[in-house]
Amino acid sequence: MSELFAQLWTPQMQTAFTVVVVLLVILYVLSIVWVVRDAYLRGAAWYVWAIVALVPIVGVIAYCLLRPPMLRIDKDEQELEVALKQRQLMKYGECATCGYPVEMDYVLCPNCHTQLKNLCSHCEKALEPAWTVCPYCATPVGGGSKSRSGSSSSRTRRRSHSSSSTASHES
Repeated sequence: MSELFAQLWTPQMQTAFTVVVVLLVILYVLSIVWVVRDAYLRGAAWYVWAIVALVPIVGVIAYCLLRPPMLRIDKDEQELEVALKQRQLMKYGECATCGYPVEMDYVLCPNCHTQLKNLCSHCEKALEPAWTVCPYCATPVGGGSKSRSGSSSSRTRRRSHSSSSTASHES
């Protein structure tokens, strides 16, 4: 039997065996490096996975089965995208009475006609109910909300007053 083994174990077979063993060692080291790098990029405890990856074949298979599903950068990007979508949705709201979607500057709900906001008596911009001063023109907000007809009549009074004062300046 040893003669048969001596005939098969030629210098060429020794070289081929050495090459295969070296390639397997390189593959083993690269698999450990891949596990450590991938675990780091995914935000996992890379040092723990490095120890697990030291177990040949089983460690790499365990990592592939249990690794976090997303890279940390992809997860951060996804969270930013969700935050952007939420910010875009904040431009819109819904009526507290009927739930109909309304834009943030609507004064009345187009569905049930519930008053959503007050109007500034000076610039007629939509105001939040809790505001005490108009942020657009610095007019103090009164106790009750002004109706559109009242503000339009005050606007015509201002126009007539300004036109009469202009006429007095011209003469």
